[in-house]
Amino acid sequence: MKPSRRTSLVAVLALVTGLLATPTAARAAPAKTPPLTTPWTAQALSGTPLPEYPRPQMTRPDWQNLNGEWQLRQSATDDAPQFNTTLPERVNVPFPVESALSGVMRAANDNRNYLFYRRTFTVPAGWSGRRVQLNFGAVDWQTTVWVNGQQVGGHTGGYDAFTFDITDRLNGATNELVVKVWDPSDTRQNGSLQPIGKQTKTPNGIFYTPSSGIWQTVWLEPTPAASISSVDLYPNLSNNTIRVRVFTRGTVTGHTVLAEALNGSTVVGTATGGFTEFSVPVPSARRWSPDDPFLYNLRVTLHNSGGSQVDRTTHYFGMREITTGLVNGVRRPLLNGQFVFQTGTLDQGYWPDGVYTAPTDAALAFDLQKHKDLGFNMVRKHIKVEPQRWFYHADRLGVLVWQDVPSLTAQNIDANAAQQAQFEAEAREIVDEHRSSPAVVAYTVYNEGWGERSLADTQRVGQNVKNQDSTRLVNVHSGYNCCQSLGNPGNGDIDDWHVYLGPDAPLASNRISVLGEFGGLGLHTPGHEWSPSGGFFAYEWQANATALTDRYVGLVAGVQNLMLGRGLSAAIYTEITDLEGELNGFVTYDRQVVKMDQARVRAANQAVIAASRALPALAPTALPVNQRRSLQVTTPGFTNRYLRHQNSLAYTEVVTAASSALLKSDATYTIRAGLADASCYSFESVNFPGQFLRHANSRVQNSVNDGSALLRADATWCARTGLTGSGVSLESWNFRGSYLRHHNSEVWLANGSGGATYNSPSSWTADSTWNIATPWAP
Repeated sequence: MKPSRRTSLVAVLALVTGLLATPTAARAAPAKTPPLTTPWTAQALSGTPLPEYPRPQMTRPDWQNLNGEWQLRQSATDDAPQFNTTLPERVNVPFPVESALSGVMRAANDNRNYLFYRRTFTVPAGWSGRRVQLNFGAVDWQTTVWVNGQQVGGHTGGYDAFTFDITDRLNGATNELVVKVWDPSDTRQNGSLQPIGKQTKTPNGIFYTPSSGIWQTVWLEPTPAASISSVDLYPNLSNNTIRVRVFTRGTVTGHTVLAEALNGSTVVGTATGGFTEFSVPVPSARRWSPDDPFLYNLRVTLHNSGGSQVDRTTHYFGMREITTGLVNGVRRPLLNGQFVFQTGTLDQGYWPDGVYTAPTDAALAFDLQKHKDLGFNMVRKHIKVEPQRWFYHADRLGVLVWQDVPSLTAQNIDANAAQQAQFEAEAREIVDEHRSSPAVVAYTVYNEGWGERSLADTQRVGQNVKNQDSTRLVNVHSGYNCCQSLGNPGNGDIDDWHVYLGPDAPLASNRISVLGEFGGLGLHTPGHEWSPSGGFFAYEWQANATALTDRYVGLVAGVQNLMLGRGLSAAIYTEITDLEGELNGFVTYDRQVVKMDQARVRAANQAVIAASRALPALAPTALPVNQRRSLQVTTPGFTNRYLRHQNSLAYTEVVTAASSALLKSDATYTIRAGLADASCYSFESVNFPGQFLRHANSRVQNSVNDGSALLRADATWCARTGLTGSGVSLESWNFRGSYLRHHNSEVWLANGSGGATYNSPSSWTADSTWNIATPWAP
């Protein structure tokens, strides 16, 4: 429905936040009973479904929501559309036909892949003299649209918005709108291979119910003949300006653009330009960040050659910058010039009542708010693209977004040239639509090899995304170490592993180190779980909420150690909610139960973020070559212990002036130039000359220098400033990020990520920090 026409900024912003009066209720078809009920199920159809203004990033005061009851016909064959004909079924748009809220709730394996939607509408009399745009938030997958029996356009792509100017097809009275959708999902019908993410006709395990047809808001808006079609916004922190580029439709010869930056309703900067990029000053700009997600408003006015206002739209922006840079010698992501560890979850965006479509706007915001409640500052939107309002909620709440490009099938099927081109075209649209969101800081192009045709294609497509938007990070291939991946692409900004359970991480190098997926701890919650196949999956099951929380907190401690030892800069836990047969969420699929102790989870996550702001510099440290020294434990309560060998194995033991000569000799080593690298060090036993301290299968021991490359590598240690900020830590030369560490009197090579007992995250930094002490056997 059309809200009353207003021109004030306050009214326009109210549209964005959904605060204007709810439109008159549209008739809705009765919902089916969903397998699980969310807190918003009963509200979803109480009025017009999803009545909020659907495009917060560019608002106008007049619009008409077309959500609600439509007619529907499903067909297994490619039929012609029927006009002026009542269709046999009813469906609630914009809920996909597999959902309960659609009123249809067809089976996932239904083979009627052709959907025909029909409804009528009238254009408000107040829109006379303006063009009428018909907008679709998203329709999966191939769409053709008719108005009053005349085709107005078509679109292919299930995750991006599209618009048709229908003015010339209107009749001035009651108009008929017919929409045909073909969505074969993963059936390969007619040789199709479309971007589908996790959708499948046979849901099971980590793949879920498909979402066919219209699944985002459909709406009308009036525009002038010459009008603003979109605006790209890029903050420039170096000179406190917002870079603006305005795109238009219609004839704009001689037109100019006035852009005004506003703090609330107060204008703080203005600039006039044309249709190439120009800059608007934002004096003393307040930086946007997860801790302070401050949003400015932007008013864009199109003037004709005579100076009269032709069109006006209202936007918002955040002054933030995402780059990479060296921090203590380690490549890190920099938000506004500062490294802050990005910790988040995999968010797949499924609902038991709406499938791909959240039941209400409050529901849409819920998962993002829950990220904040749990202490996260980031979310990876996993191979799905949400409606524009979801990005607005991320922008206003302050949640960094890593946006995936929805993948082709996870089956090992290579796309042909046309299918590859379509995948790339959809990727370009996704990037174009989200240029102005401050929350979006990274794009992930490929995932675990799904839809990957060749390594060269992967590298090329990743570079194309970076070329298209150089202001954001590009993760060319998340989880290239896994599954059917064709290998490390080597380009982009991010080096990304998947490790279940994990954690583990690639060593930071010329790209930032990221753990793109880990965890997946499962817990049954009877009464709050549902699986279309009857089976349930998790990577590791826990007995109760306490055990689940304990295990998670331990994993996060390992992540914190990897941040320090291997240069890890971001980690993404699987996942925020349960979905269908997958039960590894923080929250149940119905969003009714938080499965872990929220306060403890928050504290663990916030501890990692806090630690990232005060990382010690693990700078190379010089040791006295060809001199004897002893390695003293620095862990509080154990500082009277020293590293010694016994029967070739390395231990720690209390050594005092009264200790035997043998113990003192065992606890003394001569520091030599590194056998594999003279810039590092090796430690030769003083009472067994020719034997060196080395690691083998993670256990540290003395071994005779047999001259082999393996021995020389295993026996070479690089001295760094201690992991605790003082003392010395000894990093393995051939297993970078792993350090000489004592545990229960034994000495091991460890990175503190967890798993084996000796690799426990607890006390790893202290246990891996030593004093290079006066030798017990001078």
